[in-house]
Amino acid sequence: MMVNRFTYWSLLLLLLTCIGSMGPAWAADPLPSWNDGKAKQAIVSFVTRTTGEGSPDFVPPEQRIATFDNDGTLWAEKPIYTQLLYAIDKVKEMAPRHPEWKQKEPFTSIIEGDTKKALEGGKPALMQLIAATHTGISGEEFHDSVRQWLSTARHPETNKPYTEMIYQPMLELLNYLRANGYKTFIVSGGGIDFLRAFAESTYGIPPEQVVGSSLKAWYEVRDGKPVIVKLPEVNLIDDKAGKPVGIYQHIGRRPVFASGNSDGDFEMLQWTTAGSGPRFGLLLHHTDDQREWAYDRESHVGRLDKALKAASKEGWTVVDMHDDWKVIFPWGDR
Repeated sequence: MMVNRFTYWSLLLLLLTCIGSMGPAWAADPLPSWNDGKAKQAIVSFVTRTTGEGSPDFVPPEQRIATFDNDGTLWAEKPIYTQLLYAIDKVKEMAPRHPEWKQKEPFTSIIEGDTKKALEGGKPALMQLIAATHTGISGEEFHDSVRQWLSTARHPETNKPYTEMIYQPMLELLNYLRANGYKTFIVSGGGIDFLRAFAESTYGIPPEQVVGSSLKAWYEVRDGKPVIVKLPEVNLIDDKAGKPVGIYQHIGRRPVFASGNSDGDFEMLQWTTAGSGPRFGLLLHHTDDQREWAYDRESHVGRLDKALKAASKEGWTVVDMHDDWKVIFPWGDR
């Protein structure tokens, strides 16, 4: 019996010694959907340097803040932003209760199915749509409305649920950062309440780690129940220069890692990488017109011009979706 026990522990020790001698290369690849190019190597090197005890670039756990844009960075933003599609569907649903909309733009065009004409009114038209579909209700009612819509709505080109139009490589990156002590945040031009309805179940990012554009709100008691009511007044547009402001107000720490895909993310990347110590700016470039969409400088959504020109000077890592990613979506390619 003693011999058997001695043999067991000897073999176990030998096995552990062999595994240890194989080093990091033996460990499972934390980013399996990424090709082994400069972008992946830069990410792994940064995480290794900033989390390794004794490293000159070590970042204390409480300072490991990573921020991610959502539209075009974590999920697809073509043909138009998902939240806008939600607003359009809500207008159609609410139209029977608003006969006056038949004679009032942009609602008339939405009802008639002419989205392009409806949006010709620019920001004023968009704000009318948002006010009609996002305000006057409680935060809970809006949350439930978004969740219900996401459970049935489908992407117009792939027929997939919008919560499946997410990027598998970015999901892996989120998990990799979290596994190494980073706290991941969404910092998006999209609505904060819209994002909070699905961010945790889709990305593993809880509501308190979501920063987005917001409307003002009001506390009141309705039918004996205290509620927070969404008002038709802008509180913060969390885009471009608004992103660093949103991070400052909501998070209270400058990120050490920031990721985006458009000129709307320029200031967030610039502010992040201008800080002292190790910093990482990741710019996702949509270059794959077969598996996703290829667009940048001339796009009406996710326009990428200024940030792409500045990437080299700023030291940002540009991820080429065509070259750097083995797959795009968790379910395959469109």
